[in-house]
Amino acid sequence: MKRLLMSWGQSLCVGAVAAAVLTVGLSFSVNAGDDPIASRKAMMQTVKAATKLSVGMVKGERPFDPAVAELAVRAMNTAASGVVNFFPESSKTGGKTTASPKIWEDMAGFKAKMAKFEADTAKAVKAAANGADAFKVAFGAATKNCKGCHQEYRVKKKK
Repeated sequence: MKRLLMSWGQSLCVGAVAAAVLTVGLSFSVNAGDDPIASRKAMMQTVKAATKLSVGMVKGERPFDPAVAELAVRAMNTAASGVVNFFPESSKTGGKTTASPKIWEDMAGFKAKMAKFEADTAKAVKAAANGADAFKVAFGAATKNCKGCHQEYRVKKKK
């Protein structure tokens, strides 16, 4: 019975991440002119959900599953590869966004940080097949990008 519940729980996790990946895919299909703020928020929420799932495996709070780990970081990688397309000049203001004006002042720097995140998440995708220890190292390197980008290109949320 315990094994059945574990399989069911793992299937649920895979389903949740698959839904997140689908969300990212659907976001990419939306023209950036339609609602770029909503599109990039959806992508970042996908990154957040995939990160949370991966952190659970890295910390040992849930069993490591290479398929789930790969799918989670693949979702992060997909978002990283396309989110820069959802920061047109027209989305600097309006809507609820925590995107800092510095993004548009330093678009090359922002794109460089996202390219590094994309490269590091691609490494984590490959590392997932090599076991929990390899994944932990690669995932850790990928998530270090989050703090750097958020500190530089995100307005702190008011509490």
